[in-house]
Amino acid sequence: MTTIITTNPATEQTLERYDMLTDFEVAKAVEDCHNAFLKWKLETPEARSKIIGQIGEELKKHKSKLARLMTQEMGKLLSQSEDEVDLCAGICQWTAENGPSELTSEAREIDGETRGIIAYSPIGVIYGIQPWNYPSYQVVRYSIANLMAGNGVLLKHAEIVTGTGKLLEDIYLAAGLPQGLFQSIVISHDQSEAVIGNDRVRGVTLTGSSAAGRIVAQQSAKALKKTVLELGSNDAFIVLEDADIDQAVEVCVLGRTYNNGETCIAAKRFVVVDSIYDAFKDKFVKAMSALKTGDPTQGDADMGPMARKDLRDDLHMQVQQSIAKGATCLTGGKIPEGLGFFYPATVLENVLPGQPAYDDELFGPVAALIKAKDANDAMRIANDSRFGLGGGILTTDTEKAVELASQHFETGMVFINRFGLAVPNMPFGGVKDSGYGREHGGFGLKEFVNTKSIVIQK
Repeated sequence: MTTIITTNPATEQTLERYDMLTDFEVAKAVEDCHNAFLKWKLETPEARSKIIGQIGEELKKHKSKLARLMTQEMGKLLSQSEDEVDLCAGICQWTAENGPSELTSEAREIDGETRGIIAYSPIGVIYGIQPWNYPSYQVVRYSIANLMAGNGVLLKHAEIVTGTGKLLEDIYLAAGLPQGLFQSIVISHDQSEAVIGNDRVRGVTLTGSSAAGRIVAQQSAKALKKTVLELGSNDAFIVLEDADIDQAVEVCVLGRTYNNGETCIAAKRFVVVDSIYDAFKDKFVKAMSALKTGDPTQGDADMGPMARKDLRDDLHMQVQQSIAKGATCLTGGKIPEGLGFFYPATVLENVLPGQPAYDDELFGPVAALIKAKDANDAMRIANDSRFGLGGGILTTDTEKAVELASQHFETGMVFINRFGLAVPNMPFGGVKDSGYGREHGGFGLKEFVNTKSIVIQK
């Protein structure tokens, strides 16, 4: 029997061991989820919303335990793990309050003799493949929407946060969710493909890399399963000439280093117009240089370790490759000695196309500084990417920023004078190689439902 071992990235100490399910156990988990769905789908949205609300309350009760486990498993600051649990509870509250109305059938007049009804019906078991960087939020984001819609939910969590997935399953059960309706299953990639192909599974959602998205999309398409994909990005934050430089630096530093820089919608490329480039660069490099890595459970660290050694090694290789192709390292860029998978806040300048820092996603605390001639050039550079998840605009002219965001930014989300964090009542998702589909804001409630057309002769 294959065993998964979780490790504390700050200490490199073993946390726990988990046995993978057998093929028979995987098939039984799918069947149990389907059987639970057959009963759950008959519950009214109002009845479902009560349990969704109770899940939010259970998350609050388990906040300390859940936050500490997330920090132990993947290394984020404990305070940020606590913020993550608060966000999860907020998603449950928003969904409980708004879910029933979002799923209410709509009446439509067709002609004098015919009327129509649009009904939103659950479709079955939804399978989610989720990453390690937000171990609770990523799970709550898709599972709560689909449970509210009346579906069953299976979770394949990233191996390094297996404990978080299992604890969330316990929390959902403690809130009164029926047995089997939400399950965190510990399985291999081959078993995962079998789950996608299982006839009981009707939809697949993945948050991860573009490469993983292509694999899952192909597997799902072969089985004619709908997918929602939230993939990587190299988000550009544009700093315009009228920006408040001190505010812009604060936003950009947080945007690059929050969650140890391991965030899909983190600010990654900083495109600054020529007229204020030097002033921004000096303050930005100074602020990044002052950040300290350390024990994420203590209050004196600005960043914890990266989640795994191989992730740190990959990031460092991208930095070195960018430097070899002409980039200049202004601070950081060296792997520290000692235990833990730490990496310093790093700033690269002279970043150009053909370098990983320009073209690819750097999933860690490495910032790419890029000079633009003016606002138009900055927008050109921002859109010069195969990705399209998020982006930012720093300016005192918010009206102009809204125009740029709505008319020109080729991303699913744009943040003006703030860095990117999820908001329960706003849609979350991207375009281009950053995937497709939306979560949050009511949109996620309807991604995996049967939008049913009922036409009635009067």
